Amino acid sequence: MQTAIYVRVSTDEQAQEGFSIRAQEQKLKDYAKIKEWPIHNIYTDEGISGKNITERPAVTKMIEDIKSGYVKNVVVFKIDRLTRSTTDLAYLIELFNQNNCAFNSLMESIDTHTASGRMFIKIIGIFAEFERENIAERVKTGIERKVREGYTIASHNTSYGYDKAKGQKIQTINEEEANIVREIFDMYVNQNIKIKRIAKMLNFRKVTSKKNSIWSDISIKQTLTNSNYIGKVRYALRDKERNFEADGLHEPIVELELFEKAQKMLEKNRKITKTKLPRAENYYLGFLYCPKCGTRLTTYSVSSKLKDGQQSYYASYRCRNRILNNCGFGDVNSKKLEQAFQEYMKNAADFEHFSEIATENKEQDRKNAEKLLQNYNKQLQRLKDKESEIMTVYIDGNIDFKEYRDMKNRIDGDKLELVAEIKTVAETLTLTADKTYVVDEEDIVLKFNVNWTHLTDIEKRQFLLEFVKRIDISAKKAKNNFNWIVKVENVEFAQLYK
Repeated sequence: MQTAIYVRVSTDEQAQEGFSIRAQEQKLKDYAKIKEWPIHNIYTDEGISGKNITERPAVTKMIEDIKSGYVKNVVVFKIDRLTRSTTDLAYLIELFNQNNCAFNSLMESIDTHTASGRMFIKIIGIFAEFERENIAERVKTGIERKVREGYTIASHNTSYGYDKAKGQKIQTINEEEANIVREIFDMYVNQNIKIKRIAKMLNFRKVTSKKNSIWSDISIKQTLTNSNYIGKVRYALRDKERNFEADGLHEPIVELELFEKAQKMLEKNRKITKTKLPRAENYYLGFLYCPKCGTRLTTYSVSSKLKDGQQSYYASYRCRNRILNNCGFGDVNSKKLEQAFQEYMKNAADFEHFSEIATENKEQDRKNAEKLLQNYNKQLQRLKDKESEIMTVYIDGNIDFKEYRDMKNRIDGDKLELVAEIKTVAETLTLTADKTYVVDEEDIVLKFNVNWTHLTDIEKRQFLLEFVKRIDISAKKAKNNFNWIVKVENVEFAQLYK
């Protein structure tokens, strides 16, 4: 009988049982030799779980060869090497029977040519699936028990102010970060400084968060509500039913009294606000980008009462990186921007030029997307090669299981992100290819020049949302003046093709 040898081992099993792919393969080769079975092929799934058969390339290839008649006998070391799912096991046994293919398991001495063998194989499959689910439950229970004992499970996402090195069970205080944590609580509780102001102060001092990013009001609030700082450990933060806190084994950073005062102040100052929309006067918000660093501009406004009692409103646009990253771009007065935009639209009469730009933009967008897709695929292949490389290093005994698992988890996370990006870019290419270019800038510009000054602020923003994608500006300081001379360099319309 033309025999297929199938071997599989997951990383967990290899570490815990110490039984490698090579050891399984040699045992089965010896068994086939004793039985005088000619070996058609050896099918290997390395580092893959047995919970299903859909994500195992070797099983898929073996099934194809069985259906094609190349294989008439399948041999495995143990039944759970083939599958741990009862449903998949029933499917495979039926497949073997339909294609007159025998099945043999070395350890369980199973032969599917007999009725008792087929019954026994189903029973073993049920227990294999039960064991897999039982392991998952034990792991979850073990993690909960560790937290209740006071250990912090997080290793890659430890709280700001603490460190937890590889293999370390109890987190230790990072004194430099801990001083910032104490300062945050002191500023909020004792100095009565607002959360947003605290974030700005830390960013101005170039103090970065745990992941080297800037501070925000959200991250400051998370710091103020983190019970880790008073010696507690937390579990399942996003699951209200399973969430709990326990006394930790680590040293606290903040005094309990100070922490409780912070919680009372947070509760007192808590607000429920609707999503903040831009003021009607700031209708350019979201369309402008800093000409120096490319960051989207935000708004800044000042209101004051005039002598006649009316409210005066002064608005401008500014770069959010002007202080944090030393961008240096100054404020753009909304009235000057309005004049510059109207001037641009008034002079925008070369519609053939618009058409050429639109066509070039569409072609360039396609080329950029194709280049990006090619780059993503190369990165994905490198990750797959790296995955195979660390598996070889692990099997050869050059790294331990924990090191291997940490590296593989990081690679798996990177792969998931890349696959999602590849899908997005591919969909963009498909949609762009299906769209037909339509020149309608002339109509937009003509209607703008006739109607813009008669529109309300709300109507102006609606116009921009519908027809404009981006407004590029330039600005330079006027001589002997702190003001900026603003010019609109280009307007990218949103409906260039459809």
